[in-house]
Amino acid sequence: MQGTPKKPRRAPAPEERKLDPERSRRLLLEAAKEEFAQKGYAGARVQDIADRAGLNKQLINYYFGGKEGLYKELGRQRLEHEESFNDPTIPLDELIVRYLRDAAADPRGIRLNCWRGLTGDVWDDAPEDLSDLHRRQAEGELADDLDPAAAMLLFVAAVSAPVAMPHAVRRIFGMEPDSPEFQQRWEEQLRRIVRHLAS
Repeated sequence: MQGTPKKPRRAPAPEERKLDPERSRRLLLEAAKEEFAQKGYAGARVQDIADRAGLNKQLINYYFGGKEGLYKELGRQRLEHEESFNDPTIPLDELIVRYLRDAAADPRGIRLNCWRGLTGDVWDDAPEDLSDLHRRQAEGELADDLDPAAAMLLFVAAVSAPVAMPHAVRRIFGMEPDSPEFQQRWEEQLRRIVRHLAS
């Protein structure tokens, strides 16, 4: 019985034969972010990550020490990315909107967080640093009778909701959560809500 003839394997071009560690790391991290966002830590398979990156799965061990190291590196990169736009000198409403825009531009970070919450995949139990919110409270951006921890949880939920609960956005607003109309309306309302929290 004859099957479908296999396609001949394409020989890599000379520039592809060269091992490029930075490129390989980047491809693996991008592929891992996609897999973890879709399936969570437990559901993501090393072979699927490697296949998505177009690389040998042994490179995950070589560069990251395995799946867990790859996951932790994504978390480290996420914190580094946040530092690029988390500016303590801008008003609180603008800061929250920056987080909202970042989540809309790449919802995989929110999806990763959802998986962590649903499955208990917590790699860092360090408490959240609330010092910036305490400072903002002292400067009047947050009312004195509000708990900064409660405010932080509210902000995380407000930024996460359009990605984590798109069905709720459709039901409540009658709009698609990734539509420009919804994003503009949610940004405007979120700004107003945050400003109302000031003393």
